Amino acid sequence: MSSAILKPYHLLPLVFISLVLGISGGWIRLGHLMLPGSESAAQHGLLMTGGFLGTLISIERAMVMEKKMWLIIPILTGVSMLPFSMGYSEVGMIFLMIGSLGLSLIMHLQTLKHPKFHTALLYGGAASWFIGNFLAWQTGLIAAGSTWWIGFLLFTIVGERLELSQFLPVPSWSKNALKSLLALFTLGLIIPFHAWGNEIMGISALLISAWLLVFDMAKVAARKKAQFRYIGMGLRVGYVWLGLHGMILLGMENHSLYYDLMLHTFFLGFTFSMIWAHAPIIFPTIFGIRETPYHSILWITWFGFQVSLLGRIAASILGEFQLRQFFGVANGYIVLIHFILMAGVILWRMRQNLRMRT
Repeated sequence: MSSAILKPYHLLPLVFISLVLGISGGWIRLGHLMLPGSESAAQHGLLMTGGFLGTLISIERAMVMEKKMWLIIPILTGVSMLPFSMGYSEVGMIFLMIGSLGLSLIMHLQTLKHPKFHTALLYGGAASWFIGNFLAWQTGLIAAGSTWWIGFLLFTIVGERLELSQFLPVPSWSKNALKSLLALFTLGLIIPFHAWGNEIMGISALLISAWLLVFDMAKVAARKKAQFRYIGMGLRVGYVWLGLHGMILLGMENHSLYYDLMLHTFFLGFTFSMIWAHAPIIFPTIFGIRETPYHSILWITWFGFQVSLLGRIAASILGEFQLRQFFGVANGYIVLIHFILMAGVILWRMRQNLRMRT
């Protein structure tokens, strides 16, 4: 398929629809029926990690390839939301498995071309996504794949942070320490979850978050102004969420909402904080535009996202189920509003630039 016909921004509807379906499924699971669709509730995790996050990451990695035919991979993962939302979960899983295998192939080729640690880590992330998809398909249990999806996103995000800061001076011992922590996390994925796997994952996640807080360049950006501060603060808050995720893995195994707390501190707290922070850097590159999605108005929804998620987590820990529902539903709305605001900022800047040129 010619790159003149298919552009990355053409895939945005697939990404956004997957997000809407995934969030509506989460609302249903919380007991709030906003958009009807029991299948969205049943496939909530697959829609969010595969249809939304997996497609977004696949677009980013396909854009690096010389031939844009690789965009067929995010098309497959994005289209998976159709069979998932219609009750054909087997078909959706096949799409995700093919797509995650395709992303693994992209990263295999990129690792051969650029044999560096961060590309190998991104490769490991893509492979973890495929393993998680395969296990979920083979067992019919979302929980069987969820820890590997955590590995997919953790390896991908840490790999991208190392890629963006590869030329900054970092002590060699700290790099070796990070490699050891990531290896420990991988061991936690391999060992059964309730047979020391969760404890190993928790210890390594907690230490990886501490490493990022100390050695990542986000601490420098957080001291600056405007967009740089937005990026730096967003990253550092995300690292704190990763640490909280590790603490929950370590100390709350007997809580009735342990699984929910473990998943949402990571997938919402850590992962979405990373998306918000990386958007001004990565989105213009992915979608071939000059305009950045940053504007100071985003601080309002960013703050609202953090507060509503913290409220949901606190209500879950305390067993306040009505408050948990309230904060969970609010968090979903804020996620959608934040993305709409970013799109609005880009369109506004594009319109301004067009006026200046004409």
